[in-house]
Parts: sequence; C-alpha cells; structure tokens
Amino acid sequence: MPAPPPDARSFVAEVVAVRPCGTDGVLLRLRPESPLGTVRASRFFMLRREDRLSPAIPRPFSIYRQPDGDLEFLIKVMGTGTRALAASTPGTVVRVLGPLGNGWPALDGEGAPWVMLAGGVGSAPFLMGIEQALAGMDGRAPAGPGQLHFLFGAAHEGLLYDLGAFRATGVGVHVATMDGSAGLRGTVLDLLRDLWHRGVVQREVRLLACGPERMLEAVSALALEHDLPCWLSLETLMGCGVGICNGCPIPTRPDGPRGAWPNAKCCVEGPVFEAREIQLEGLAH
Repeated sequence: MPAPPPDARSFVAEVVAVRPCGTDGVLLRLRPESPLGTVRASRFFMLRREDRLSPAIPRPFSIYRQPDGDLEFLIKVMGTGTRALAASTPGTVVRVLGPLGNGWPALDGEGAPWVMLAGGVGSAPFLMGIEQALAGMDGRAPAGPGQLHFLFGAAHEGLLYDLGAFRATGVGVHVATMDGSAGLRGTVLDLLRDLWHRGVVQREVRLLACGPERMLEAVSALALEHDLPCWLSLETLMGCGVGICNGCPIPTRPDGPRGAWPNAKCCVEGPVFEAREIQLEGLAH
C-alpha cells in the first residue's frame, strides 16, 4: 500500500508574517522549529493553528516558497480553517505536517518547453517550480527563461495572486481573465490556444496544470488529444494527508499505468499525476 513520504514529520512553526495577496488571499510565512531541506515544488503541508481556533482537521496547502528556510503558503480565504490561518499574527503557533505527496517532475532545460497553466489559487505550486527549474534540480540542466511559459487565468484581475513575483522571474508570463479586466478575455485554455495561434508558444510542449477541476479536466483532454506530456496537480480535499482516511480517491484510467487499481490516493500517490494516469471526467459535475 502507498505510504507517506519518508521525510514527512509533524512539527510546530511560528507565524512570521501574514500579508494580503489579491482580493481574497494572504501569504502566510511560518518559521519551523528546526530547518527543513529544500522541498520540491507542488508538495504540500497540512496546517492548523494550535490554539484550537482552527477546525480539528487540518487543511492541505502547496508550498509556495521557502524564503531563508521559512515556509510560505498562498492561502485563499474561503472557510473556517483558512480564516483562522489568515487571522494569525506574528508568534501564533501552527501545527504542520509534511512535506507530503510527490511534486512536479524535475523541470529540466532539455527537450520541449514547459507550459504552466494556473487557475486562480492554482498558481501556488508554480512560483517555486519556476525558481527550481531556472536553478536546476536533481542534477538536471537548468531551464532558460525562454523555455518556461507561465499562463495565469482567473475570473478577474484581483485573483491573479502575486502576479508581480511571477513576472520578476523573467519567464514568459501571460494572463487571461473571464471578465477581461487583465490580459485575454477568456480561460487559460483560450490563452494557450491564442499563444499557439500567434506562434508565441510552439505546439510541442510539456504541460503542467493546477486549478479548478473543470480546468484540469479540459487541460487533460487537450493533452491526450494532442499527445502532449502533461502533469496535473490536484486541489483535492483531504482529511489526514497520509493515506489513512481514504478521503481523497481519484479514479484511474483503466488503460493507464495505474489501471490495475480503480482509484489512487491523492495525498500519497499525488497530488501530481500524469494526465494518462487518472480520469477526471465527471468529478466536477
């Protein structure tokens, strides 16, 4: 049976800062009680406040950055758990479990360009992913800025969280909003097709995507249709994060590499899956 990663542990961390981000988000910076090694982008941590203002069940969040050994998370304020974290002040103690899950593949500079598609708070696993690709990981050749394209879609401009930080990396940043308040009017898939049509992005690419389930379903279908390598980071609700509660099953494709079992556990076998491994059709309906 799949097990939690060997480097996962439970520990406490103190809140260093909470900064507003976008119209409904915050950047939460935590200082662990002891240093962690470098975490691969798109792995996640389970968080809850220790003073019981948070619900008993922690919430999963992708690591956003690791500034000076701290842990930073981009949090969209939606319910009781995220409101409690967003209301933290410096010195607030947070219980942390992680790092959990897998993460993006090593984003090397060899082969087709990488196109990263983010929907709203689905941008969370990408900033550090871009930084790691530019620096090189696992002995892989670093990617140049021209080999990376970040496509950011949201309902409106206020949900393009921390856009300036992405632009500061020097990679190609392209945006779309449903109301036309920034960039192309339409979805992030409309944006990709537009960039293909105008020759800004070549047709043969490697795709990474994180965002709402309907968006991921559409990206998966596009990748399978065009036979493009594609990895999806899922934003699935979880209860434990370590494979015990069975609360985050994802249907597998019967003809895919995980087809011997009908479901995969998102927390320990994901949150990143190849599009050909899992079946998203109907999950969001």
